Amino acid sequence: MSWEDNVRKVVPYTPGEQPKIKNIIKLNTNENPYPPAPGVVEALKNMDVSDYRKYPDPSCTKLVDAIASFYSVDPEKVFVGVGSDDVLAMAFLTFFNSDKNILFPDITYSFYDVWADLYRIPYTQVPLKEDFTIDPEDYYVENGGVVIANPNAPTGVALPLSAIEEIVRKNSDVIVIVDEAYVDFGGESALPLIDKYDNLLVVQTFSKSRSMAGMRIGYAFGCKKLIKYLYDVKFSFNSYTMNMPSIELGAAAIADKDYFDKTRSMVIATRERAKKELKDLGFEFGDSMTNFIFAKHPDKHGKDIFDYLRQNGIIVRRFDLPRISEYLRISIGTDEEMDELIRVLRKFLKE
Repeated sequence: MSWEDNVRKVVPYTPGEQPKIKNIIKLNTNENPYPPAPGVVEALKNMDVSDYRKYPDPSCTKLVDAIASFYSVDPEKVFVGVGSDDVLAMAFLTFFNSDKNILFPDITYSFYDVWADLYRIPYTQVPLKEDFTIDPEDYYVENGGVVIANPNAPTGVALPLSAIEEIVRKNSDVIVIVDEAYVDFGGESALPLIDKYDNLLVVQTFSKSRSMAGMRIGYAFGCKKLIKYLYDVKFSFNSYTMNMPSIELGAAAIADKDYFDKTRSMVIATRERAKKELKDLGFEFGDSMTNFIFAKHPDKHGKDIFDYLRQNGIIVRRFDLPRISEYLRISIGTDEEMDELIRVLRKFLKE
């Protein structure tokens, strides 16, 4: 008998690389290429550092009210956490406690199975169709809960809202989580459905469309009872999960709708141009509604392209997993960064 016999052993999630190399084009973690809203800078300048000696507001009222105001929802229907990862982890812990398997796609955000293993939640990974789309009917079966990323990652493909609603409706006896980390780049949010279905939790983040990945701010919407259950678990875990700067700067970021709309539109425009240029080079990919493109080339191995790009100062993401090992997930950078990507790819394909 050893103390190790009582250790909870899990295979951890592997985050995208944060390289220490300078002068590199970083297109591997779906960060926004543009800085946060100007109001964030002003809020940072006006912070009173002496306040840091105090604990932050455990209810995160300023941030919750700002999110509720932006989306025109009741603050009691809003939950906030340290990035959407924290929000999702709390949701798994709170809502998935039956002996039935929860369901999520086999190709999706790779943290879902990690949380399920960590919390000892039984699960089934439902295969995507051949074209990497979700078949809603696969989720019309008995289960302990459903998790759908929409648009999906790493594929970038989105389900129409009607399909999401049907999944929620068909699973009225369990919680359905819709992870909308990328919804602002072209997907259709399920937020309008929270007043119609009390089993729906919609999760979003400041990390992508609001250029705040470094601040770790996530949030969720649901009916009041569902949100209360989430807070009960959060406060049983850690009352002060969000720090003071995140609360203040998050509230400033979401207040600037014009800047949000401007930078979001810039990312979408660059993505659409990159799609055309990649297609002209022979790459194949689904119709991404995110800030990345999940692409492969029919005549070249994914690892060879990945290695060549890295040798030329460009980092993208590759998952060495069944069905997707030939694909590269390419984050959308600035126009200049994407031009350099295309130039290097064109050179590689000629060699």
